[in-house]
Amino acid sequence: MKFNPTQLTDNLVLIGGGHSHAIVLKLWGMNPIPGVRLTLIGDRTHTPYSGMLPGQVAGFYTFEETHIDLRCLAQFAQANFYHDTVIDLDLENKQVICEEHPPIAFDYLSIDIGSIPQKSNILGASDYAIPAKPVGQFLMSWEKVKKTIQTHPKQPLNLTIIGGGAGGVELAFNMRTCLLNILENPNNLTLNLIHQGDNLLTGHSHWASKKVQSLLLENGTNIYLNETVTEITPNSAHHYSITCDSGRKIRSEFIFLVTQASAPQWIGKTGITTDKKGFILVNDYLQSVSHPHIFAAGDIATMQNYFRPKAGVFAVRQGQPLFNNLQSILLGNKLQSYHPQKFYLSLIGTGNKKAIASWGSLGLEASWLWTWKDHIDRKFMDRFKNFSSMEAKKNNNIIDALVTFKNEVILNKSQEKKELKNKKFMPCNGCASKVGSSLLRRTLQRLEIDQNPEIIVGLNSPDDAAIIDISEQELLVETVDYFPSFVSDPFIFGQITTNHCLSDLWAMGAKAHSVSAVITLPYGVDSVLEEILYQLLQGSLKILKQSEISLIGGHTLQGEKLGFGLSCNGFILSNRILSKSGMQPNDRLILTKPLGIGTLLAAEMVYQTKGYWIDNAIKSMLISNKKASEICLEFEASACTDVTGFGLVGHLVEMMKASQVSVELNLDKIPILTGVIETMKQGITSSLHPKNLDNETYLTVNKDMEKLPNYSLLFDPQTSGGLLASIPEENSDRCLQELIRVGYTDSQIIGKVIKKSNNITCIVKQ
Repeated sequence: MKFNPTQLTDNLVLIGGGHSHAIVLKLWGMNPIPGVRLTLIGDRTHTPYSGMLPGQVAGFYTFEETHIDLRCLAQFAQANFYHDTVIDLDLENKQVICEEHPPIAFDYLSIDIGSIPQKSNILGASDYAIPAKPVGQFLMSWEKVKKTIQTHPKQPLNLTIIGGGAGGVELAFNMRTCLLNILENPNNLTLNLIHQGDNLLTGHSHWASKKVQSLLLENGTNIYLNETVTEITPNSAHHYSITCDSGRKIRSEFIFLVTQASAPQWIGKTGITTDKKGFILVNDYLQSVSHPHIFAAGDIATMQNYFRPKAGVFAVRQGQPLFNNLQSILLGNKLQSYHPQKFYLSLIGTGNKKAIASWGSLGLEASWLWTWKDHIDRKFMDRFKNFSSMEAKKNNNIIDALVTFKNEVILNKSQEKKELKNKKFMPCNGCASKVGSSLLRRTLQRLEIDQNPEIIVGLNSPDDAAIIDISEQELLVETVDYFPSFVSDPFIFGQITTNHCLSDLWAMGAKAHSVSAVITLPYGVDSVLEEILYQLLQGSLKILKQSEISLIGGHTLQGEKLGFGLSCNGFILSNRILSKSGMQPNDRLILTKPLGIGTLLAAEMVYQTKGYWIDNAIKSMLISNKKASEICLEFEASACTDVTGFGLVGHLVEMMKASQVSVELNLDKIPILTGVIETMKQGITSSLHPKNLDNETYLTVNKDMEKLPNYSLLFDPQTSGGLLASIPEENSDRCLQELIRVGYTDSQIIGKVIKKSNNITCIVKQ
C-alpha cells in the first residue's frame, strides 16, 4: 500500500481554556478534521470549572476534582498546547501576541478567556483586593489566606466580599464553612458582604434574593446593601479600610472582589468590535461581527441579538455550536445559528451541602438540590477524564475523517490548498523530501541570526557548507543529536532540544561556538510549515543567543512528524577538558537536575500524568547546563558527564569504567521530579528503560530495594538531563551551595567514589 500523507493546510488557534473551548477540544478529539493544525494557548495548565469552585473553597472538592487538565485534553484533541499569556492581537497579519512566544500565526481564531471583576472604579482595589477571577490566581491567594489564618487560629478575623451577585453570595457561604473549620473560636469570624443593589442576587427572583439574605443573616454575615465601594486604603500591614460613597467605613483584613464582569483591557486595543463594556461582539454564529475569521464564546463574548448575563451555563451551552461552526467554516459549510435560552436554572450552594434553586420567578431550597448539583457537576467533569478509554472510538472517527478528507473537494479554500487536498501526494525519500527554498528564505528573513566573527561563510552568505576560522590554541569539539518532537509546542521543543544538544559540549567544559540544524517538518502547505519552522527556530535561537552561539546552516526536509537536531561545534583548551575519566576515591558525586523525564513522557502518552507534572518536567529541561559546567570547573571537578538516554546508572558506569573506580550511591538523595513516583508505581517506563537495565549487572544492591520505584528510576532515560560530576570532597559542599544559589535548586550530593576491589561496582544504599 502506497503512503499518502495528510497535508496541514490551516492554522486554527484557540485562546483560553474556558468551558466552551474545553468542550470544543473534547469534540474535536472525537471528530477531527485532517489537515487542520489546532493550537490551544492557555495561561494555565489546569482550567477550573466554575460550577465547583465554591465547593472547592469550602473544602468539599479537591483541586483535581474541580480542574480540567488542558495538557491532557489538548493531547486527546491532537492539539498543540502553548503555555503562555496572550497580550494582544495583530489582526492585519493574523497573529497572536504573547508574553513569551514569538507572534503566533492563525487562519482562524477562537477566544474563550472569561472575564475579570470590575475594579477600575475602586481606588486601591488593584493593590489591596483579591479578585475572584482569574480563578487560578484567586485560588492561590485563597490558599495563602488559609495558611495565614491557620498560623494564628485564635486571633479574630475580619473578611469582606464586595459584590452580592450569585458569585459573591456563594463565596460568602462557602468561605464561612471553610474558615469555621480553621478558627478555634467561631465567634472570632466577622464576614461582611457589600452590595450596590437593593437586594442580593440581582437578576434572580425576589424569593431567591430574600432566601439567601435570610440564610446569610442567620449564620452571622453582615450585609451592606445600597453601598458602593469607592476606595480601599491600608491601615497597617495587614488591615485595610473600605470606604463607601455613603461615607461608611468597614475595617477588614482580607478583601475579595466579586463585582460586575469586565473584559481584559488588551481586547479593546486590538481593533476587534466590542460592546460598550469591552466584550467581543458576536453574531448568532458566535462569530465576530467585524472579523468573520474570529469566533468568541463564554464571558468574553456578547451576543449582538441577545442580552444574557455572564454565567457559566451559557459558556457550557456554547461549546457544541462553537465546535460546529469552527468545523463548518474550515470545511466551507454553512454556519449554524445558536439561540441561548431565555431562562436558565441556577443552583447556589449554601456551604452546608444544601442548595437553592432559582429558575425564572421560581425558587426552592433543599439538601437534595445539592446532591443533584453535585451529580451534574461531576458528570460534566467526567467528560474530561479517562481519555485512554476513549481512544478506540476516537481512532475509528479519525479513520472515517481521513477517508472523507481524501475524497471530498473542500470548497472556499485557496487554489494551493484545494490542489493539495485532492491530488495524490507521493513524496520520495530523497531530495524531494526537502522543503522549498522560498519557505526557508522567508523564515530566515524573519529571524535575527547573529554570526560570530570567526565564521567566514555562514547563513549571512550561504554556500554549500559553512567555513570557520579555528584558533591554533584551542581544540575543536563536535557533537550531534536529534529528536522527533515530544512536546506539542515547537517553540518549547526548539529550546529543549537546543539545550540537550549543547549539553555534551558543556559536560566537557567546552565553549560552544556554532551549530547547524537538521529539521523534519510535517507535510503541509507553505503557510503552515513556515509557522512551525519559525516557532521552532525562534525557540532554538533563544537558547543560542544566551551563549552567543551562531546558527550557521542546516538541512530541512519533510516527513510524518516534526523533528529537530543540531550538530554543535565548540572549542576547548587542552588543560581544561572535563571527561568521564578522572574520578578519584573520596570524590563526591553531584547531580544537578532531578530524574524522571523518561517515565513522565511515557506516561503522558497514555494519559497517566497531570499537567503540572509535565510543566515541572519542561521547566527542568529548559535549564541549560552551561553555568553548572562552569561551576564544576571552578570547584575542580575530576570528571563529568551529562545524564541523558542511558539513564543515571548507564552514564555512571561509563565514568566508573573510564576511571577504574567504584561508587557508593545514596538512593534517598537522588532528586526526583514531581509525579515520577506515581508513574513508576504504575509500571510506566520509557521504551529505552529495558535496554538500560543491562547495566544492572554493575550494581550491588539489597533485593528489597529493587522493588522501590526510585530504584527503577536509576535506569530512566533523560532528555536535557543534568550534569553528573565528581568533585573533590573538600570542595563538594561549596560547589553544591553555589549550584543551588545560581538556580540548580534540585542539585544533590548523591554518593561518593571509592576504590574498586576486584570488579567495578556501584553499591546502592538508602
